[in-house]
Parts: sequence; C-alpha cells; structure tokens
Amino acid sequence: MLKVLQPGFFSTIQDLGRFGYRDKGVPVSGAMDLYSVQFANALLGNAKGSAIIEMTMLGGKFQFLEPTIIAISGAFMNPKLNGEPVSQNKLIKIQPNDVLHFGAAVKGFRTYLAVKDGFKTETILGSRSMYPSVTTQSVLKTNDQIIYKPFQGVQETFTKVRYDDTCLESSVLDVFKGVEFGMLSENQKQQLFSKDFSVSKNNNRMAYQLEPALDNYLQPILSSPVLPGTVQLTPNGSLIVLMRDCQTTGGYPRVLQLTQEAINSLAQKTLGNTIKFRLKE
Repeated sequence: MLKVLQPGFFSTIQDLGRFGYRDKGVPVSGAMDLYSVQFANALLGNAKGSAIIEMTMLGGKFQFLEPTIIAISGAFMNPKLNGEPVSQNKLIKIQPNDVLHFGAAVKGFRTYLAVKDGFKTETILGSRSMYPSVTTQSVLKTNDQIIYKPFQGVQETFTKVRYDDTCLESSVLDVFKGVEFGMLSENQKQQLFSKDFSVSKNNNRMAYQLEPALDNYLQPILSSPVLPGTVQLTPNGSLIVLMRDCQTTGGYPRVLQLTQEAINSLAQKTLGNTIKFRLKE
C-alpha cells in the first residue's frame, strides 16, 4: 500500500491509455510522456501497460507501507528517499515506511513514479487511467491509499539501458501534414515552419495552446475525428495541440499531426517554453 501524504500540484494514476471507446466519446487518456513511463516500467520488468503515478510541475510526498522496488523517470523533481537524494532512471529498493518526497520540476514538467508490478487501482474500460466522469476520482488526494503488490528481493537486470532525455531537451517537434493542411495559404505554411512558438498559460492534459497566433482566414470545418497530437487552427489564428485527454471530434481545421515522440516532448514543456515544427515527409 502507498499512502499519499501530499499529492503535489496535479498527480494522477495513468497507464498507456483507454482504447476502443472513442466512438462513444471516451478520450484515450494515458500518460502524457509515454516514453518515460515505458522506460521506468521496463527497468522494473513490468508489463508495458502497468499503472504509474504522473506528477505535474510539483511532485508529491508518499509513504510506502510495504517493501517493493521503484523507478523514477521523466522530469527532474529532486526526489528524496527519507531525506536523502535518489537517482532517477535506476532501480530503488524500498523498505516499509520509507517516505519518498519530490520537489518542483527543474528540468521538464512531468515526472513518473513506477512500482514493481504496477499500481492496482480500479480498471474501467480496460484502463486504470484517471479521467473525470470515467473513473471514481480524477486526481490523487491527501490520505489516498494505493494498492501495490509487495515485493522483496533483488530485481535482476541483464541489460543496460540509457534514458534518452531528448523529450526533455528538444524544442523541435516532428509533424506530419494534417487532413486540412492543403487549405493553408503558402504564407501560412511558411509561418508554421519558420516561427518559434511558445507554450501559453492555456496548457493541460487536454490541449496546449501556442503563441503567437497566425494570420488566418480559414472557416471552421464540420466536426471531424481528432487524435492526441492533432494541431488545430482556430478562427483567431491560435494553434491548439490536442493532448492525451483531448475530445474525440473537433470543428477546427486539422493542419498538422504530431508524431508520438513529439507528443512526449511537448508533454514535458511548460509556460513560456519555445518549440518549432519540423515537417516529416
């Protein structure tokens, strides 16, 4: 059992996402930075879809009531175990009543805490990912208790893997042409790939809005399917990049589509960070 002493700014249980229900209007959800999640789970020998804790901007404080092994990946939030700094992207042995404390993110924006065999929260529609109106609660709260399977002994690893911090460092987002890309003028296309955009204050698990706005005279489209990573161009020229908790349909032109790696990278950006789009042919 894990006891939440402090939840942090915005902490949730996530896995790879909830698939097969978009036709019912249910978002995919899942961890924002899937690379970091899969890295931590791989270190532990977990299944790819094992549930983790995702922390945003400011980490939490947790007490482990039973022995286990953990791994921390993603943004750096100065993790400390019983007051002593611990390394990320390595296995950490946990004893009963150990306390793990995170601070504010100093590199990246989202940090992931994985435990051996994953956290055993409720499964709804094939996923443990928290989402309002789908799961019982949408964020972790103080005094929540999260079940995990106790583990004693040493985790054997036979390969050495290095965490690729490209998702934390890179400001270049690779994209494909969106469905309505052809509607753009040559000037708009030139702006898309020459400008540096910055993350606005309007950013969350549903979408990131970028600044500055483009010149835009396009009309809205009939409501059509959208995906995490879809870049929409609004009537006022703002670019909105849909993220893991996005809706399933939208009425703005879909001008670009981020690669999965680009979604991971954008998930680690915060207010004021700059990005540039790079077109993949």
